[in-house]
Amino acid sequence: MNVPLLDLKAQYLTVKAAVDSALSEVMESQHFILGPKVEECEQAIARYSGCSHAVGVSSGSDALLACLMAENIGPGDEVITTPYTFFATAGAIARVGATPVFVDIDRTTYNLDPSGLQAKVTDRSRAVIPVHLYGQMADMDPVMWVAERHDLVVIEDAAQAIGAEHKGRRAGSVGHYGCLSFFPSKNLGAAGDGGMVVTNDARRAETLMCLRAHGSKPKYRHRMIGGNFRLDAIQAAIVAAKLTHLDDWTASRQRNAERYDGLFAASGLEIVENDTLCTSGQASSTSSTGRGESAKESPHVVLPRVVTDRHVFNQYVIRVPRRDQLKAALYARGVGTEIYYPVPMHLQECFAYLGYKAGAFPESESAANETLALPVYPELTDRQARYVVDCIGEFFATSA
Repeated sequence: MNVPLLDLKAQYLTVKAAVDSALSEVMESQHFILGPKVEECEQAIARYSGCSHAVGVSSGSDALLACLMAENIGPGDEVITTPYTFFATAGAIARVGATPVFVDIDRTTYNLDPSGLQAKVTDRSRAVIPVHLYGQMADMDPVMWVAERHDLVVIEDAAQAIGAEHKGRRAGSVGHYGCLSFFPSKNLGAAGDGGMVVTNDARRAETLMCLRAHGSKPKYRHRMIGGNFRLDAIQAAIVAAKLTHLDDWTASRQRNAERYDGLFAASGLEIVENDTLCTSGQASSTSSTGRGESAKESPHVVLPRVVTDRHVFNQYVIRVPRRDQLKAALYARGVGTEIYYPVPMHLQECFAYLGYKAGAFPESESAANETLALPVYPELTDRQARYVVDCIGEFFATSA
């Protein structure tokens, strides 16, 4: 059986009429840069995210960059974030000349561990970028407490978490900025690159609108040095057309996650909680098999754990021993998987100048060695999900 990691063709068939109509409107208007379709999309995304303003930009990466530029963050400044994330988070910090400062992740959620945040604040700290990884919000209350105490700007990297919620607040609405991505593989994807910044601050929104157009307002009068960060009207039209389906797609992702949970529980594999494992990946107590094997060696699976009000499951990520061998075995059986992310930021070659060594952030390094994303897209069938879990069970049964 073929089970891709993501099936965009299947999704397109469900929205083809609406998307094609939106594209036709843009082509008929020949208005491709900003304009009414972008404004329509901005207003819809702002409402959906529980914010008063939204500014369409060229990508999720440029959303992060524009927010840092809007705050005049640059050389000599420090920005605190997680080492376990997509490169754009730390990359944007470095691109403005600031220094990324890392805080290790929480083992359960894979998000920034706020208990380590206070210790990383210095007199050079200007901002903190928590990442809502895999579709579940980071613990924002302690992040905001530290930020308010030290006058730090909070930029939520919500690229994987549009519509995620906790304590009545949506991803992107808690900090000073929320950065969204419409990369095609996201829960709400465009037909190429696209992004959005949401905020409840009118002044910040106005600054971003100026920055995305080379810092000009009015045209050809440049108040600041910006960039070409504009969202194309074609991408905005597609995103707006698909937005009306997002809640249904999210519900399907959540059902698929619950289905996986049940299938794994019935699979005969040992299900282990993340918090029963030590940082090294070894079991902190005797396993439920009674053999006293280390969790690293026994055929166990750690399932995603929902600790917030609304996890939108951009990814369904398990944690297993012999991860790379399992990935290869699943590929041979036609199952698409991905590793998000195999090398933490502090161990990337381009960040060697920061001076971090292996072992600096053990939770991030452990996750990088053990996590694997399984197909969870809305159109995934019960038969496909069962096949995925059966293949994993067979791998551990034959390789134990």
